[in-house]
Amino acid sequence: MSTEIGHLRRRLVEFLIQSATLLELPPIVKYSALSLFFDRFRPNLVRFLQKKKAEHWLLQPLNESNLQLFVLISIWISCKMHCTRGLSVHSLKSFGDKVITEQLFMVRDFLDAELVFLKVLKFEIGTLNIAYTLLEDLFIQFKEVAKVGEQLNFEACMDMMDLLYEKEDTSLLYQSSKSLAASILVSSYIITVPKQQYEFPILPWVKMVTNKEEREVVELVEYILAHVLYSNSP
Repeated sequence: MSTEIGHLRRRLVEFLIQSATLLELPPIVKYSALSLFFDRFRPNLVRFLQKKKAEHWLLQPLNESNLQLFVLISIWISCKMHCTRGLSVHSLKSFGDKVITEQLFMVRDFLDAELVFLKVLKFEIGTLNIAYTLLEDLFIQFKEVAKVGEQLNFEACMDMMDLLYEKEDTSLLYQSSKSLAASILVSSYIITVPKQQYEFPILPWVKMVTNKEEREVVELVEYILAHVLYSNSP
């Protein structure tokens, strides 16, 4: 059972990432949606379902197609917050017709799903302090103070973030956004900057700007790199 749940989680992560890519949305929308859906919606859903007012057909039963609908809702809400020109509900419905293959949802279903989603989150949808925004700030600061910052690959940072969402245990790292952002930056530094150019004291610098202890960051870096290397092994 746990294996099937793990497979479902991975499929939903891939569905969200692929949807954001097909819709050509900026990274902040993708990572805000990942945070809204996996860090908040799914963990809070169990408690919400235990309430009598949770008797909504989109939640009973909660099959994969319905979860895909809620994934698109998380993207829609994120787009409203971060895009100058958001998606219309009709555009989202048209896109849903293409990517959700097992069930056809109407425009009204998307509107109902948005309200259910917001109720599960108790309308708390702020995403200012998610790991992605903190990492982006660290990356910009690092490039300003270190010459090797030009060689640091931000795409590698985002690839790591995507991989960490695939499993429940690794996604728990997102509960400490600042530590995770610092550790991903250091991990990317190790992977993408040539060893002969390791002259910048990145750990002391990260400690200075994030107030996170070097030992904590090192432990997280080791954990992240082990997971990334395992995920990419044949």
